[in-house]
Formats: sequence, structure tokens, C-alpha cells
Amino acid sequence: MVRRVLLTGVSGFVGGALGVHLRSVGGYHVTGVSRGAARPGSVDAFFAQDLTKPLPDTGNRYDIVVHCAALSAPWGPPAAFRAQNVEATQNVIDYARRCGCAQFVFISSSSVYYQHGDQWNLTEETPFPEKPINLYAATKLEAERLVQSSGLPAVILRPRAVFGPGDTVLFPRILRAAQRGVLPRMSRKDGAAPQGDLIYIENLCYFVERAIVENVRGAFNLTNGEPVDLYGFLGAIFAELGYPPVTRSIPVGIAFPVATIFEQVSRLFLGHREPPITRFGVEVMAYSKTFDVTKALTAFGPPPVSLAEGVRRFVEWQRAQP
Repeated sequence: MVRRVLLTGVSGFVGGALGVHLRSVGGYHVTGVSRGAARPGSVDAFFAQDLTKPLPDTGNRYDIVVHCAALSAPWGPPAAFRAQNVEATQNVIDYARRCGCAQFVFISSSSVYYQHGDQWNLTEETPFPEKPINLYAATKLEAERLVQSSGLPAVILRPRAVFGPGDTVLFPRILRAAQRGVLPRMSRKDGAAPQGDLIYIENLCYFVERAIVENVRGAFNLTNGEPVDLYGFLGAIFAELGYPPVTRSIPVGIAFPVATIFEQVSRLFLGHREPPITRFGVEVMAYSKTFDVTKALTAFGPPPVSLAEGVRRFVEWQRAQP
């Protein structure tokens, strides 16, 4: 039996890749929805829609709704985060109810856990911070709560640092800075090197598919389960791409005040245009964030692509970009 899937955000990195994956494994008819055009090969059918507006009744029924669309950025206008991450989620939930959805899959973010400083082996039971680390984390957490209270049979997936071919969010910012030789190392008083988890895009798509097949409920943290030394990991990629190594160093005690000033200027004078450095960016580049993904491994099995192979594929793709 072919299951009908409504997939949001097919113009983006995760939504587009997931559409391609579901169509490649077979057994799914994917209808994509986004403001921009769907990524090549990601949909069987498509309709354009601004998800911050209620979705029109089309008479179509869907077995599964997967909500990937979001404003994913470290900085931006508060109204845009609320509209695209909270109001849009409510609109998709309302539509899922009307179209007879039997499964609702929400792609959230690991940032809902983040607070200042090192965080090790975060699990699904780890308490959320009293104050989310930025607007993106705050609005994703609010969207999670809408999903949890919706009454829909839902699963919430929290990937950490998704990367791979087609990435428009994580690595582009880092690579632009590295290519210009302006990416600094955040130095800490204790001299500690930050450790971090990532997930390769094909593994995220695989886990989403397994969540659908296994018809699971609840929340799951998703990573490759292979934490890395952040600067060693990035340095190896830069070397493969022929980018200069990171040689400049900025003390964290200086970087945070500088980022605060840039954010204030952006907020007051630049319409919340993303500044060259943000406090969230300093946090991610200075402190460790690792995850215990035992729950996901038990439910879905191991990720099919190792981190090393994912990096090889990403570097190969990146070299081919103009």
C-alpha cells in the first residue's frame, strides 16, 4: 500500500532531502508544500503555500504529515521566528487534523536543550533551560509544545548539527568565514577544546523513515553518535577543501561582549540583519554539546552512514560547487 505523505519545507535542505529519500525507498507518495520551488526529485506533487497563513482545504487526505519547514538561523527578527516556527506549526497541525492524518512527524532541534557552558550526554529526559538560548530555540520549543498538546499521534525528532550535500544552514556560514580566513578559534581560560555531535543528512532521513515505519511516539535526540573535537574536525575539512587553517584566536571573555554589541546594533539599526558574530555562534564554537542517543538507537537501529563517510561525501559535493 502506498502511503500519502504531506511534507513541508521541500524547498529547504532537510525537507528536500527527506522527500528524495522517501521517494527512493518506495511506498510513499510525497506531496510537498513550501513557499519556494521544491528541490529536484523531492516530490510527486506540489503546491505553493506560505505556512504562516492557514492552509486551504483541498479535499486531499494524507496518512502522514512531516513538518520540516522552519526559520533556522542563529539570528533574525522576532516576528519572523514566531510566524515561521510557531504560527506555521499551528497551521500545519490544524491542516493535519482536517486531512485525517494518522502520523505527525515534527522536526525540531537539539537547541531546545542549550544553555551556557559545556553540556555532556544530553538525553530526552534532560530538563530544558529556564530561558532558551536564542529565539530559534525558544520558538522551536514552543512549537514542540503545540505538537504535544495537539492530540495528534506525534513524534518529535531533535537532530543536532545536520550537515551534508545541499546544506544551506550550518556549514555555509562556517565555510564562508574559513574561506576568507576570518574564522577564529574561541579560546577558553581552562584551555578545553569543545566537543560536539553532528548528524549526516542521509542518517536523519533514515531515522525519519524509521520513525514512520515503527509508528513511534514521543521525542528522540538524533546524532551520528560519534562526537568530534570541533576544531580538529573542521580543520580536516578545511584542509580537504584547500582553505587556510584556523590560526586566529579570540578569548571567549572578549567574544561574548563583542557579539552582544553586534546584536544590539542589528536590533536597533539594521532590522535584525544577521551580524557577523552572535552569542549563539560563540557558544557553539566554544563549548561542548554532546548527546546520549540510546533511545533513538534502540528504536531505529544504527545510522547507515558513518561520520567519516558523510564527511567524504560532503567534501566531494562541496568541491563541485561553483
